[in-house]
Amino acid sequence: MSGHVLLIEDEPNIAEALQFLLSRDGLRVTHLGDGLGALDLVRSDRPDLVILDHMLPGLSGLEILGALRADPETQAIPVMMLTARGRDREAAERAGADRFISKPFSNAEILAEVRAMMHR
Repeated sequence: MSGHVLLIEDEPNIAEALQFLLSRDGLRVTHLGDGLGALDLVRSDRPDLVILDHMLPGLSGLEILGALRADPETQAIPVMMLTARGRDREAAERAGADRFISKPFSNAEILAEVRAMMHR
């Protein structure tokens, strides 16, 4: 698989594991540990997919998602939301998330979702 994923995740162990998993699958992965630079990076680097944690320092995942969906230049970029709080699903879907994955997740689950989103 080829393509570019922007991973916005503040938990180092999860970020490292996802970077390894996705890179091994042939994807180029850019990682940010907070939400502050996310919007500028999406606009300048144009990822094929954004994987976005819900709770981030700086801007929250929902704030980032809302800004992406409000901007005609970024509104079509697929976004997968990750969160440890399953109750956040409805808010993420209302904000425009294409997929929602609850932590903890399996490698097989996230790879299947990423592959499906990259091929739509």
